[in-house]
Amino acid sequence: MDTGVGRRPDAIRVDVGELVLDGFVVDPDRVSTAFTHELTRLVREHGVPLAGGRGPVTLDALSGLPPLPAGLSARRLGQELARAVHAGLSGQGEVQAP
Repeated sequence: MDTGVGRRPDAIRVDVGELVLDGFVVDPDRVSTAFTHELTRLVREHGVPLAGGRGPVTLDALSGLPPLPAGLSARRLGQELARAVHAGLSGQGEVQAP
């Protein structure tokens, strides 16, 4: 979508095809809820620089995610994953045109 210079997009859609969390014993629904809540907060507070007028953008993978201790709560794990996704959406990851 072309939003024009300086305009925010009307909508941002993030599709996570598959997420495998080896070594974590957490409720996936709670991780998903925390992920959604934190990513929504980050987008509202900081925006998404890659969405500014360049059309659809595809990010292939999470990058820059530090090692996480296996004992993290579902809430904390969801938050950390959302921060990694937002970093990618902010230009700190590999970006491809669709």
